[in-house]
Formats: sequence, structure tokens, C-alpha cells
Amino acid sequence: MNRKIITLLSAAFALTTLSACQPQEKTESEQPTTSLPATSSAGFHGSDIRHENIGGDFTMTDGNGKPFNIGNLKGKIVLLSFGYTHCPDICPTELLTYNDVITQLGDQAKDVAVVFASVDPDRDTPELVGKYVQQFHPDFIGLTTTGNQDLSVIKKQYRIVANKAQQQSDTVYLIDHTAGAYLLDKNGKVVVFEPYGNTAQQFADDIRLLLKS
Repeated sequence: MNRKIITLLSAAFALTTLSACQPQEKTESEQPTTSLPATSSAGFHGSDIRHENIGGDFTMTDGNGKPFNIGNLKGKIVLLSFGYTHCPDICPTELLTYNDVITQLGDQAKDVAVVFASVDPDRDTPELVGKYVQQFHPDFIGLTTTGNQDLSVIKKQYRIVANKAQQQSDTVYLIDHTAGAYLLDKNGKVVVFEPYGNTAQQFADDIRLLLKS
């Protein structure tokens, strides 16, 4: 099965940030227009994007059905990724990597929060996304949007692209979505973008740099 790769950040970033669970080639005219110029790595394996207008506070619903504000995690380094529970390959692969990151960090992991935000609220109920992420690590936080929480606003804040693909019915479909993760510093500011494919060691190295700052 071919994989659909969409580019979110510019080629100057040297990143493939949009990976789909199902692919098809897009022509240049069909590519998303959201892009970022390259910035200094500042010693990170990922891309330093502190000077870009990406991120911000948001509220979604956690696995207990309660509103969860990302700002409540200030004081910790946050590893934030977007995906969905029915994803056949990209999301579970990333979550396994994040589990390895936590293992490699050892005692430092207490100062790190891993957040998985669903781009599929139609199917990802709070209970489902909460249980899903905890299969990978009991401390992982799963979020989805409910009620008047607006996923489209959050996607714009973080330049996330997510589109249904190969839809067979209202409940059977895949989602082509942004792959990779953001690292937020202790003040909740997005600092680093880690492209899909970065290793747990690379994540851990970058998180250690942020923990020192």
C-alpha cells in the first residue's frame, strides 16, 4: 500500500511533516499552502521554530471526559503530537517512539508530558482516546474535542492538516494527517518541531536541552 506524503513545512526545513495513513500523490498545485522558512537548529536534532507563529493555549477533553487545558502543563516540557486512534501505522509508530523517549529520559521523565491530540473527534471519544494512548504508556495524555471545542482553531494554531481519505461510510475511513511532534518549553511555547522518523534518542537529546534552559 502506498503512503501519501504531504509537505507542511517548506523544503528548506528538510522535513516531511505531513504523512498520511493512506497515500496518493499530490501535484504541486494541490499541496497545502502552510509552510515555514528554515530557522537555526540551536543544537537541536529537530527544527528550532521559536520565531514562527505556531502554537498557543487550547482546551480539549481528556480521557476522563473533563476539559484539559494545555496551559496546565506549564512547568513541564510537552511533547505534543496530533493523530487518531484508527491510524494503522503512523500514530502507533510515533507513540512507541515516545514510550522509548520516556524510558531513555529516566528520572528526567517526571518533568515531561506526552500529549496525543485527536484529529478525528467523530470517532475518538474521550474514553477511547484516553485508553488508546495509555496502551503505550500509562502517563500519556489523550485528548479530543467535544461540545463547542473547536478543532479547526487548534489545527490552525499548530498548522495541522488532517483530511478524510478513502471514506467508505460515516464511520469507515482513514485520515491523512500531519506527522511529527512539537516540543513545548516549560512556559508552553513551541520551540522544536521533530519530524516523523526522528529516533527516540534524538527526541531525548532535544528534551534534555530544553530541560536545561
